[in-house]
Amino acid sequence: MPDKPRILNQELIARTRLFRVEQVDLAFSNGIRRRYERVLGGDSGSVLIVPMLDAETVLLIREYAVGTHTYELGLPKGRVEANEDPLAAANREIREEVGYGAHRLRLIKDLTIAPGYVGHSTHIVLAQDLYPDKQEGDEPEPIEVLPWKLTRLNELVMRDDVTEARSIAALYLIRDELWPAHRS
Repeated sequence: MPDKPRILNQELIARTRLFRVEQVDLAFSNGIRRRYERVLGGDSGSVLIVPMLDAETVLLIREYAVGTHTYELGLPKGRVEANEDPLAAANREIREEVGYGAHRLRLIKDLTIAPGYVGHSTHIVLAQDLYPDKQEGDEPEPIEVLPWKLTRLNELVMRDDVTEARSIAALYLIRDELWPAHRS
C-alpha cells in the first residue's frame, strides 16, 4: 500500500448552516499533485440506531427526507453534539424519535458515506432492553414508528420507501450480529 498523500494546503471555500466545503491540495508518493474538494461533517459525527423492541422486532421510523423530497422508512438517526458520547446521543435520539430509551446500548461499527468526497462518520448503535420514554425532539412533524420483524428484512429492503444505504447496511449488520447463522 502506498504512503498517504501529503497535504500541501487546506482552505475552507464554502460554509452553510449544515455544511463546510474544504479545498485540499495533495502531493502523492509518485510525485503527482492534485486538488480535491471535500464536504466536512461535524467533528463528532452522527449516530444511526437499531432499536430492538424484542429479539426479532426493530423499530423503524418514517420521516421526510428533503434530499430526495420523499418520506423514507429507515432507522432513527441524529447528530452527536459537541462533547457528547455516541451512546448517549443514540439514547437521546431514540427517546426523541421512537419514544423509547434503552438500558443496553452497544457500538457495532462506524460507517462512512462517499468517503472520496465526504468527511463524516456514522456510529451504528444497537439499542436493546427498551423502555417507554418519549422526549421532545426537533422534528417539524410527528414521526411514524413502524415495528418490523428482522425475519422479513429482504422484503423490507426491496420497498420503494427504503433507500437509505446506512439503514440497510445497519439492519444486515444487526441481523448477523443477533443471529450468527445468517453470516456468510
